[in-house]
Amino acid sequence: MDKRDFAFDKVNFVLLAISMAVIVIGFLLMSGPGSTDTAYNPDIFSARRIKVAPLVCLAGFVAMVYAVVRRPKGEKVNGEEVKGEE
Repeated sequence: MDKRDFAFDKVNFVLLAISMAVIVIGFLLMSGPGSTDTAYNPDIFSARRIKVAPLVCLAGFVAMVYAVVRRPKGEKVNGEEVKGEE
């Protein structure tokens, strides 16, 4: 099987792995104790949980889309070689 038969190259897979790790970190930032019926916990409205964590997840999803759309270097489109990113 020739290397050119694959849609992704090594860089695509590394970018996908990094993006997935960023998404997991964003979800971990969102986690934490919640409020119960007997005790109110104001930490559920902290800036980390409602601002930072969703932005981290969004950045991870955007990076994942880029990793999927990124064209490997030297890929041929319609018989012509197209220079991709390094």
